[in-house]
Amino acid sequence: MIKHDVKNINLAKKGVAHIEWAEQDMPVLRLIRKRFAAEKPLQGKRVSACLHVTSETANLMRTLQAGGADICLCASNPLSTQDDVAAALVAEYGIPTFAIKGEDDDTYYKHIAAVLDHKPQLTMDDGADVVSILHKTRRELLPDVIGGTEETTTGVIRLRALQQEGKLEYPIIAVNDANTKHLFDNRYGTGQSTIDGVIRATNALLAGKTFVVAGYGWCSRGIAMRAQGLGANVIVTEIDPLKALEAVMDGYRVMPMVEAAPLGDIFVTSTGNINVIDKAHFEVMKDGAIVANSGHFNVELNIPVLQEMAVKCDQPRGFVDQYTLADGRRISVLGEGRLVNLAAAEGHPSAVMDMSFANQALSAEYMVKNYASLKKIVYTVPAEIDSDIAGLKLHSMGISIDTLTEEQRVYLSSWESGT
Repeated sequence: MIKHDVKNINLAKKGVAHIEWAEQDMPVLRLIRKRFAAEKPLQGKRVSACLHVTSETANLMRTLQAGGADICLCASNPLSTQDDVAAALVAEYGIPTFAIKGEDDDTYYKHIAAVLDHKPQLTMDDGADVVSILHKTRRELLPDVIGGTEETTTGVIRLRALQQEGKLEYPIIAVNDANTKHLFDNRYGTGQSTIDGVIRATNALLAGKTFVVAGYGWCSRGIAMRAQGLGANVIVTEIDPLKALEAVMDGYRVMPMVEAAPLGDIFVTSTGNINVIDKAHFEVMKDGAIVANSGHFNVELNIPVLQEMAVKCDQPRGFVDQYTLADGRRISVLGEGRLVNLAAAEGHPSAVMDMSFANQALSAEYMVKNYASLKKIVYTVPAEIDSDIAGLKLHSMGISIDTLTEEQRVYLSSWESGT
């Protein structure tokens, strides 16, 4: 048996069924896998991937494997792993996998160490933990690394900070910045899966509730849109005046979190920042408030301060920690403050991850072909890759669009035509 650390290898059969089910809704990735199998663009390249270990991710791993890559995978969040999928990756597809849903922090970092022991030439990150550790404590591995990809807003922020300090040691493509990623995965994927996680964890009725969304980036827009669609009264909090103005024009109430805190029934953060919901907010929340996070790290909720404020903590349902405060108010935190869409649900639907993982696969191919000419900076996904993925997705949906006539091409490239 190949190296691995999964919950139960005997779950593999169930995992295969889930992986194949997801594959049915990932036609773009299937097309890429078919080409990769014929061309082997990643032949022999060692890839260390730190991603949410889901059925969709498994299909990305199969695609990289078909392209000739030598892959090792670990989880990018302690609560995001689907244990049956992890087992299937090992037993059925021969991919070293280190991921257990609910693993503690020590195990989480032990698993990252395991994929780094693979001596990567390419890194594939979801939150930049692998890149961070490479740059801090495993620098002896850096000379072999030719490039990487990063899929999340949070990870891209960290990488740009590393670049700004002049310390980024290899080129990385910000997959998150592709239009076929953030406009769809972040908005529609996060929107639907976050609401799914909140409802699965609580069985709460959203209609008529006051639903507070922290932030108004693409993830938060999707959450606000879906909550409003289910009848919630949505409040948005922001620090960016432009995004706040957009939220107002989109029909939401906008105010500081300290004003929203006593009004909200359900709170969801998705900002990428720390202590977005803090002591001052917990102090004024109503009894029964539900608090969740859909950002990559659990730091958006100041859970340590809530634990200090509480006189007891119960677990009335799976993925619900209900804190009782000294005055009797109860505040429930979902999924330990980790990504609620993966902790309490199944993450994004396969159809939207099809485009995100197509970006991952094609960006990895691009990096292998072009790394020698790239600088040690964060790159966006090449426009032609973005456009090709959109075209393939439309084709898979049976949708055709217009093309420019020669007359129209000339007109758009001319400065002489006017009124």
